[in-house]
Amino acid sequence: MTVESIFETVATVGSKIQSALGERRSYEEGRNPSGERQLAADVYADDLLGERLLALDSVAAYASEEQETVTESEGGGTYHIACDPLDGSSNLTSNNAMGTIVGVYDQPLPAPGDALVAAAYVLYGPITTMVTASEGETTESLIEDGSRTVLSEDLTISEDPVTYGFGGRIPDWPPAFADYVADIEDDRLKLRYAGAMVADVNQVLTYGGIFGYPMVEGRPEGKLRLQFEGLPMAYIVETAGGASTDGSRSLLETTVSRLHERSPVFLGNGSLVTRLEDAMADWSP
Repeated sequence: MTVESIFETVATVGSKIQSALGERRSYEEGRNPSGERQLAADVYADDLLGERLLALDSVAAYASEEQETVTESEGGGTYHIACDPLDGSSNLTSNNAMGTIVGVYDQPLPAPGDALVAAAYVLYGPITTMVTASEGETTESLIEDGSRTVLSEDLTISEDPVTYGFGGRIPDWPPAFADYVADIEDDRLKLRYAGAMVADVNQVLTYGGIFGYPMVEGRPEGKLRLQFEGLPMAYIVETAGGASTDGSRSLLETTVSRLHERSPVFLGNGSLVTRLEDAMADWSP
């Protein structure tokens, strides 16, 4: 199974990344294509993932948040990998959760949401876990020494929402979105926001709820990158029985015109996503 070989490689590399984090907390001189400062851990994770994934016969190309352009494989291949090598890397300084996000596309990048054939994330928390989605099933595994032990073969989002977490400064939120947040707070949902998308989405999958980074004043396109973050995580959540939206439609229905294109991103229980779309129906930047 070619997709399975990609997952196995990500699990192996994930263990190496987790083991190397303590030695790579300093900032590099350079910045990534989005203008963000890079930690040594960002560069290490990107280099290792690119090297190992491009070595697979099934991988045609590799792209990441840390690189301006796509790197093509010399041997051809079927799948095009988009990766956030170390999601939430700013949490490394304070020793909080981080992750790795991988999208597997069957079209050259930039590719639309319907070109995704699989996706995965690794969560570097108190333990290291990996969630994969392919062929209509979402699986959670424990990662130890590069090996995967299945914890849940058919992971589905909890039907009773408990948590919510949204990025951006509250004063910069559109009024309609602020009203929506106040509305779901009346449902007694609990605020949980870790500053790493992988950690926040993992909580939503575990406990039910909604996560998002909205459109904000001065940045109507939001912060998260579609190709590397929004689409792969939407694929995982939707495969697990949840829903996604950019505020008006499923993220998996969107196209991507630029490799580092951004979009508002919301992921969670279908009922909460539908309420958000209703609340934002009349919003315009």
